[in-house]
Amino acid sequence: MDAKFVYFNVLFVCIVLLWHCSVEADHVSCSPRYFGHGSVVCVCNATYCDTVEPNTRLPRQTFARYQSTQAGDRFKKSTGKFDPMHIEKIVLYVFRTNQTRYQNIKGFGGAFTDAAGINIDSLSTKAQDNLLRSYFHSSGIEYNVARVPMASCDFSTREYSYDDTANDFNLTKFSLAPEDLKYKIPFLQKALSLGRPVRVFGSPWSAPAWMKTDQSMTGKGSLIGEPGGKYFKTWALYFAKFIEAYASHNISIWGLTAQNEPSDGRIKNFTFQAMGWTAEQQRDFIIKDLGPLLEERGHGSVDLMILDGQRALMPYWTFVVLSDPAAQKYVSGIAVHWYTDRLVPPSFLDDTHGQFPEQYIFGTEACVDGIPGSPLKAVRLGDWSRAESYARDILEDLGHWVTGWTDWNIALNMEGGPNWVRNFVDSPIIVNAETDEFYKQPMFYALGHFSKFLPPGSTRISLSVYGSTALKCEGFLLQDNSVVIILLNMSDDDVTLSVFDAEIGSINGNVVPAHSIQTVIYWIS
Repeated sequence: MDAKFVYFNVLFVCIVLLWHCSVEADHVSCSPRYFGHGSVVCVCNATYCDTVEPNTRLPRQTFARYQSTQAGDRFKKSTGKFDPMHIEKIVLYVFRTNQTRYQNIKGFGGAFTDAAGINIDSLSTKAQDNLLRSYFHSSGIEYNVARVPMASCDFSTREYSYDDTANDFNLTKFSLAPEDLKYKIPFLQKALSLGRPVRVFGSPWSAPAWMKTDQSMTGKGSLIGEPGGKYFKTWALYFAKFIEAYASHNISIWGLTAQNEPSDGRIKNFTFQAMGWTAEQQRDFIIKDLGPLLEERGHGSVDLMILDGQRALMPYWTFVVLSDPAAQKYVSGIAVHWYTDRLVPPSFLDDTHGQFPEQYIFGTEACVDGIPGSPLKAVRLGDWSRAESYARDILEDLGHWVTGWTDWNIALNMEGGPNWVRNFVDSPIIVNAETDEFYKQPMFYALGHFSKFLPPGSTRISLSVYGSTALKCEGFLLQDNSVVIILLNMSDDDVTLSVFDAEIGSINGNVVPAHSIQTVIYWIS
């Protein structure tokens, strides 16, 4: 056989294999495992972890569709062409004029709690890398928001503050805890190195016990004295010291919330770290202490968010704080949690935005927990209904002026902890330290249908549905002139519709399967 012929054949095979490997490197499929809760998790370890097929720019009149389903699809990608006219009985009309544009998106992410860090640290180094890349890398769902508890919370293994020395009003003994140095900062630093710029914001659960009326970080208690007094001045300094301590580790703090769930600390015998505030106290603290102190120490550009609690409190709390121009000048946003959203209509978001449109609304905490005494455990591996709860709430929030959504712990163990008061919850990623693997829950993919495809600066646009359908949807115009439409079908039946853009044409025969989430993307220029 001719040597040259053999050489070129071997070379051709090598080229094909290299091409195949490069294509495969762009996308690694889910390794599914079923635990009996309705859908699958995707299993990752030190050597294998699924990725998201790249969202590459397509020619005009071509679209991409990413789909996740209860049946097992995870970001399944397909492409197609637009038609001149729509033909289905259900039509989703896309409007993107200047008059039909709404809020800009700030981003999506999760919290770097002690518990999250402990679980990530329990994995081998390569498995740790795969977990963080799953969240923050371009091959993952590209989080760009990270929440950090200021000192301890329930998802710690103990109570601690950054200065437990009584009467240290100048905070000369202030120092980060071992948990910050081992479980928060190293993994934050890694996340910051992986992809999009990450907006890091801090939230306090409680002041040191010596600064509080109940001399405890838990229970019913608030700061001693009144705004303007020495305890409030010291507490304001505590915020600045936190910013400066993290800056010394090359982590810039983008934002702060003035207090996590300020109503918790007004509940008798509240079980974990909390501190009580009224709206009037928070207003006066911002005016007399926190706002001026942050400016004085060079942190005036840090976004300050008020409330950081439930939707039901928003209109009243916001009115009390922001009706005073002296407070309003220091406040960038209103932070909201999701825990009462099924009981409180989204009109509360509309009312809040209508009162103070210059301050953004930002979702800062959400998770699914178990019910004590019931067989419904905190962690349910593969529970698709929890993914739907996440997607439904995000769509509802975005449709009513919210600019982003932050999940709670980015990783928990098989029990939903650790948590020093056994307040276990679920998480989008569950770590199994015994097998050096972690499980991506359906919630992870529900979040990714937003975080991956709605970078900061995306603008919500108007959609109108013609025809009877239970679909939930929102649309967005991105800075690269792409349109992103997110569709949620929580019903037991497939839905077929057309997506119509007057300038581009129609996506006909778009099937949204039962119990699925779709992200549809196309470019207008």
